[in-house]
Amino acid sequence: MSGKLDGRVAIVTGASRGQGEATARLFAEHGARVVVADVTDEGRSVAATIGANAVFAKLDVSDADNWQAVVTDTVARWGGIDVLINNAGINRPAALLDLEQGVFEQVLAINLIGPWLGMKSVAPVMIEKGKGSIVNIVSSSGLFGLNGLAAYTSSKWALRGLTKTAALELGHRGVRVNSVYPGGINTPMGNITDEPVENLGKYYTGQPIQRIGEPIEVARVSLFLASDDSSYMCGSELAVDGGQTIGTYTPFLPGAPEA
Repeated sequence: MSGKLDGRVAIVTGASRGQGEATARLFAEHGARVVVADVTDEGRSVAATIGANAVFAKLDVSDADNWQAVVTDTVARWGGIDVLINNAGINRPAALLDLEQGVFEQVLAINLIGPWLGMKSVAPVMIEKGKGSIVNIVSSSGLFGLNGLAAYTSSKWALRGLTKTAALELGHRGVRVNSVYPGGINTPMGNITDEPVENLGKYYTGQPIQRIGEPIEVARVSLFLASDDSSYMCGSELAVDGGQTIGTYTPFLPGAPEA
C-alpha cells in the first residue's frame, strides 16, 4: 500500500511535541521525508525515532536567516520541498489591560511573522517545481474572541487573513495554501489545566463532541491538505474543533441534550 505523500519532502514547524510531532510522524508513515523543525532540541529524538526519512532542523521561525538556512539545507539534502506545515505557535494568556507590549510582540513574532517567513522562504522552491502545498495551523481562536487571550487571538485572526492572501497570490503559481483551525487539543499548550484527559469533558459541554481533541486528529486533516486528496482546495478553512465554532446548545429549545 502506497502512502499519500510518497517521495515528497515536508517541513513541519514546532514538531518536537504535540500536534507538530504527530504530524511529522504521520507524514513519515505516508512516505514523506520530513524535516522536524523546532527551536528546542527535543526534536532531535523525534527525528531519530522516525528514522532515515526524518532530519532535525533547529529553527526559530521568527528569524529570516534561520528559515533560509533550513530551506537551503533541505533542498541540498532531498532536492526540493513539497509541503510546509506552519504549526509552531505560542500562547501567553493575560488580561488585555495587563498584557505587556513585549509579550504581545513575542506572540506575533512566532504566530504570525513565523508563518509569513516560512511561506516567503519555501514558496519560491515550490513555484520553481510548479507544485506545492502549504498548511497554516491557525486556531479556533481565529474564528471568535476569547477573554484573556488578546495576543493569541490577534495573531490567529491575522494569520487567517494572511493565509487567504497567500492563497490568492500563490495558487495560480501551483502552490495551494489552506488552513486548519484546531479547537481544544490535548497538547502541552492546549491542555493547560494539567488534569487527566478523562476529566476534561466538563470544559466541552457546549460543543457537539464533548471532549478534548487529540493531536493525531489534527494531523490527519493536515495530511489531507498536504496530499493530492485536496488537489482542488486553495484558501480553504477546516475546523477540527469538535463543532466548537458552529454554536452552542440552547437548553430551552428542542433538540438540546438532556440535563
